[in-house]
Amino acid sequence: MIIEKNKVVSVNYILTVYDKEGEAETLVEETSIENPFVFLYGNGDLLEDFETALDNKVKGDKFDFKVAFERGYGQVHPDHIVNVPAEAFKDEDGNMDEEMVVVGNMLPMHDQEGNRMQGLVMEITDTYVKMDFNHPLAGKNLHFIGEVLEVRTATLEELSHGHVHGPGGHHH
Repeated sequence: MIIEKNKVVSVNYILTVYDKEGEAETLVEETSIENPFVFLYGNGDLLEDFETALDNKVKGDKFDFKVAFERGYGQVHPDHIVNVPAEAFKDEDGNMDEEMVVVGNMLPMHDQEGNRMQGLVMEITDTYVKMDFNHPLAGKNLHFIGEVLEVRTATLEELSHGHVHGPGGHHH
């Protein structure tokens, strides 16, 4: 069975990011045969170039492709790096959770409209916490190496919900 729209696909891959020269690579994520990445193909939830690179492949096919940052998670936007008042991180007693609010930690946050977002703590001062709300892979060139483990037809329930159910997928 080939990978095409409305198929459930399981892949095992290694994702690295590479520098601007395309030389030095850093490991970002690694799946396994026991814990593959399982997704509904053609649903528009993944990077377009990721799906395009897997189009028409079958179980057992290997892949090795790169996605430039412009086609991945975009540029780093300086206006997505903001100083949030330190008060926003303090409890009613005026104490900051020093185990959570640590440089390098990703924190769940909400914007003024209540939208959920993740922010990277970059700096902590007495008056503000500098947060980076860019996607963690913004500005990074991506390199995927892996193998197609399984391709199957999506169930009607999976198609109506827009995601995979069962092992490796979403559970209700």
